[in-house]
Amino acid sequence: MAKKQINVRVDESVYAGIEERAAAVGMEINEYARQLLADEANDLRHRFLTAADHFAGEWADHFDDRFGTDAQGAAPAHRNGQAA
Repeated sequence: MAKKQINVRVDESVYAGIEERAAAVGMEINEYARQLLADEANDLRHRFLTAADHFAGEWADHFDDRFGTDAQGAAPAHRNGQAA
């Protein structure tokens, strides 16, 4: 597949944020940016995220009712000594 090149200019603060996130996942900045752009262009990924957001919106209250939440909003691993 032929490769195309994109040159993007960003503010220093944006670059610093990208650099920090790339380092956190063990990637070079160029590879990290390439992956972000590839993810953004992935229609299947966008459809999945939209469906997941819809599912969470529709069922969040049911999960909270069934499993409860801890102080940070996460479901507890155990309830009354038993796995939730």
